[in-house]
This record gives sequence, structure tokens and C-alpha cells, in this order.
Amino acid sequence: MSTAAPTVGLRASRPAYALFVLPFVAVYAALLLWPLAKGIFISFHDHDLLSDDSIWIGLANYQELWGDEVFHQVVWNTIRFVLISTPIFVILSLTLALAVNRPGKLATFLRATFFCASVFSVTLITLVWKLALMPERGLIAQFFAALGLPELPLLTSDNLALLTVALVTVWWIIGLPMIMFLSALQQIPGDIYEAAALDNTPRWRVLTHITLPSLKRAIVLVALIEVIRQFQVFPQIMLMTNGGPNNTTRSVVQFIYEQAFMQLSLGYATAASQVLLAIMLIGVSTQLWLERDKTGGQR
Repeated sequence: MSTAAPTVGLRASRPAYALFVLPFVAVYAALLLWPLAKGIFISFHDHDLLSDDSIWIGLANYQELWGDEVFHQVVWNTIRFVLISTPIFVILSLTLALAVNRPGKLATFLRATFFCASVFSVTLITLVWKLALMPERGLIAQFFAALGLPELPLLTSDNLALLTVALVTVWWIIGLPMIMFLSALQQIPGDIYEAAALDNTPRWRVLTHITLPSLKRAIVLVALIEVIRQFQVFPQIMLMTNGGPNNTTRSVVQFIYEQAFMQLSLGYATAASQVLLAIMLIGVSTQLWLERDKTGGQR
């Protein structure tokens, strides 16, 4: 009888537990599930944003996207941007975290310096870099001229513009993944490093056999976060190149923005956003599957 009473009390309290979760579920449904369902519904309509007229057209928006060469180009631009920026984010932020993960005022100053740029607005960052990248009079052009090298059309070249925007993006927000790696580094027990020092283990073996294996989850987390963030790239491209030159830097989010607020075709823009969501889910799922497969093989 003494064992049944706690069980009955636990079952009776389950509705009370649900009340604690209810506010989160309500906010989650209102801010995520309802807009997602509404967006899927609108994507099956020819919805004019100005007149708010909506006509059911089924899969016509998706069929039009399938044959839209401009949309194909912006999807490829976005995928290229992710493939360029994400590895740089992971490798460079990890390298910086390893370099500044030590006591002392200099390391503290460097951590603050690298993180400082990420708190500035995208408008300020793009303005500074557009001035630096100005032809002939910009800081980069003058640097090349001082070295006797020809000037590179970094923002006006079909081959260099997307890479330039990606590098500016890395410079802008490299501090955030660096802080994540620093937090993960500080969770590694110091006893492991002390034991390695007593055995006179070389630094490269400490890095490859202790540090990097301990950071495996942090590396996966940073990579996933950056994949999701870079698929949604928009403001720095809009402000630096406006999608040019020759549509080589226009992203999917910029395409959605133009279709919704310039062409006033909300249904078509919403269909494009659903395609972007599907691409992001495929990319994240593939990366998770590859990391799980690697982990299983190592075990």
C-alpha cells in the first residue's frame, strides 16, 4: 500500500506537468507551426499581395519554379555560398579558439577583438567593406597598387563577387562560432592534458588524439548552425552587390523578397520559401547522417 500511493500521486500530477509545458507549446505553435502551415497553404495559390486576392492554382507555382532559370541560378548561388563559407567558419573559428584558449590579458583582448565585429549591424559592416573595396581609391586597391599588383574586381567579377561576400561574412561573424568552440574547449578536463604532458606527448598528437575528438560534437553543432544560417544569406548580398554582377550573387532569400515585395506575387514567393526549407532540411539531414556514419565507423 505504501508503494501504490506514490504511483497514484504521480499519475494524478501528470496534468499539472502538462500545464508547465503548455505555454511553450502554445508559443511554438503560434510562431512556427502556424506560419509554416499558412505558408504551405499560400504556396498553392496565386496570391496578389497588393489586392490580397487569392486563387487556388494547386502545384502551378512549383511547376513554374521548376522551369525558372533565374530560380535555378539563385539556388546554385546559395549552395555555393554555403559550400564556401561553412568550411571556412568551422576551420578558422576552431583555429582561433585554439589560439586564444589560454590565460592572460593578450588572449582576453584577442577574444574580445574577434567577437567585437559580430555585434555590429550588417549595414555598418557592408558600408565599411564597400569603401575598402572601391575601385582605385579603396584600401584594397591601394594595397595592391603599393605592391605593384593589378587591381582585382572583387565585387564586379562574376568569379570573385560571391567569394568576396563570403569572406566578408566570415570576417563579420567569425566571433560567434569561435566562442562556441572556446566554451567546448574549456569543458575538456585538464587532467587529460596533464597526463599527456607527463608522458611527453607531442603537441600534434595531443591535438589529434585528445582535443579534436573531444570537440567532435561542437564541430558538428557549429557546422549545422552555419549551414542553416548561410542558406538564409541576404542582407550583405543585397547591400554589397544587389545580386550582381549578372545574377551571380543573388540568393534564394533575395529572390523571395523580390517576388513578394517587388513583384507582389506572394504565392510564388512562398513556394520558393518552401523549396528553400526543403533544401535546408536535406542539407542538415545529410550532414547529420554523414557524421553519425563516421561516428559509427570509429566505434
